[in-house]
Amino acid sequence: MLSENTKIKDQRSKTKERFIWIFFAVLIIAVYFTGLNIPLLGPDEPRYSQVAREMFERGDWITPTLGGFDWFEKPALLYWLQIASYKIFGVGEFAARFGSALFGLGTILSLWILGKNYPQINTDENELEDRRPKSKDQSPKTDFANWLALIAASSAGLIAFSRGASFDIILTFPVTASLVSFFIFDSTQRREGAKTQSFYKILPLVLFYFFIGVALIAKGLVGIVFPFAIVAFYYLLQLKFPSKSFIASLIWGTILSLVVASLWYLPMYQANGWKFIDEFFIQHHFQRYTSNKYQHPQPFFFFLWVLPLMTIPWLPFFVAAIWKQIKFLIAKFKNQNSNELKTRNSKLKTFAWAWLLVPLVFFSLSGSKLPGYILPALPAALILTAAFVYEFVQKSQKRKIVLQTLAFLTLITVALLAKFFIHDFLHEETVKHLVDTANSNGYAAEKILNLHTISHSAEFYGAGRLIREPDGKQRRFYGVSQVVEELEKENAERILVLIPLEYLHTLTISDLVESQVLDENGELAIVLVKKKSSNLSRSPKPVHQS
Repeated sequence: MLSENTKIKDQRSKTKERFIWIFFAVLIIAVYFTGLNIPLLGPDEPRYSQVAREMFERGDWITPTLGGFDWFEKPALLYWLQIASYKIFGVGEFAARFGSALFGLGTILSLWILGKNYPQINTDENELEDRRPKSKDQSPKTDFANWLALIAASSAGLIAFSRGASFDIILTFPVTASLVSFFIFDSTQRREGAKTQSFYKILPLVLFYFFIGVALIAKGLVGIVFPFAIVAFYYLLQLKFPSKSFIASLIWGTILSLVVASLWYLPMYQANGWKFIDEFFIQHHFQRYTSNKYQHPQPFFFFLWVLPLMTIPWLPFFVAAIWKQIKFLIAKFKNQNSNELKTRNSKLKTFAWAWLLVPLVFFSLSGSKLPGYILPALPAALILTAAFVYEFVQKSQKRKIVLQTLAFLTLITVALLAKFFIHDFLHEETVKHLVDTANSNGYAAEKILNLHTISHSAEFYGAGRLIREPDGKQRRFYGVSQVVEELEKENAERILVLIPLEYLHTLTISDLVESQVLDENGELAIVLVKKKSSNLSRSPKPVHQS
């Protein structure tokens, strides 16, 4: 009777545990698609979303343009995702970000698959396998996979970049999927050797090269540099040679990657020739990396503090994992022949360190640095963090509940902020409502001119109406007289002017134009400007005689 009651109790505990993880999975999906319709922010989101809109409106999946001018800065994968979303949801902010959210979830799923596979393919050296949870609530391989996915999904870096219409998460997913595929293949090969070479056993290796090809379309050459460099460094850290099957795959696998990448690169070159090579590879790859041509300078140690911040709210555990590794290396240095030490650092952690250090060093040496550049290294940081957390929560049920509550509160807070509060804080960050105000007042066809400013969000919200330089960049005007000249050049009666509030008086007191302030956002105003008629602006005032 006691045994039967124990079985019932265990079954209820398993059901409860399973329900909790299913609840988290549903919550994560809901949160990642919540609040994607806030205005497009910064210089990149409006620009990339407009590039995709122009391609969508032309029915062109190959050549990116901005304002009708060639835009060869980035590959096409983000644009393809946005074009597909525009077809499904219509042109808007949600559609522009939908693909990024999808790739964020893809990154989480890839890490879950890694966690699910890792214990069963490394039973000889796996630290996590040796420290199985004593309870019967969850199998260790699934339990670790769930924790890894939960920590990844609730990390600040992944949440933030999965909500942005930018290329960083678009690169991070295929790089993550590629490296996860490689690690599963390599670990299986080391466990089973060359006894079986069925397609099922080779499939992870095929996926490794396939996702490298996808990464090439995601953000260029770094999509192939990172996976190969990380794999090479992983073997170096282990002081082992790759398996024969992996070495043999380098030829056909690289060809597979290039074939996948050629879906865009080949027609792009055929359509644009040397101009594409020069702008895309020479200027936006080599010159961007080796110089500060694009005005993103930061100190060498910039990513040493940016990457840890991306692990919030799990930062203390990430730091603890780093410190534990440092202590391990010190102990190994003091006792190099200890067999016990060899089993304390699992293959997964070694792989995570290779994955972490390659992008960190690569981008730290770059002349151009932006926070999103280091995002492909974040999954490695989360693997190390999850390994530490997993050990931490096995010591008591209370710890497990506390950390699950932390993840829950983080996700709920993000959802509430995105849905109800963030929009109010973005008033000064976008011109969306300024252009909407002008449109609602009957000025939806007027050209939009930037006076003493460049409004990047106007690329999307003022599309087709902006005044541009001959090279396609938005033109910045510097005085009222230039506004008048543009009115005459366009043979227009009126024009809309975006102007910083500190310069607004130059329009309102000018004798050259009539101006009407339509709206302002605390930083910029949108002003309807008309040129004064010549008889009013130039005729002398009448003289009154007694």
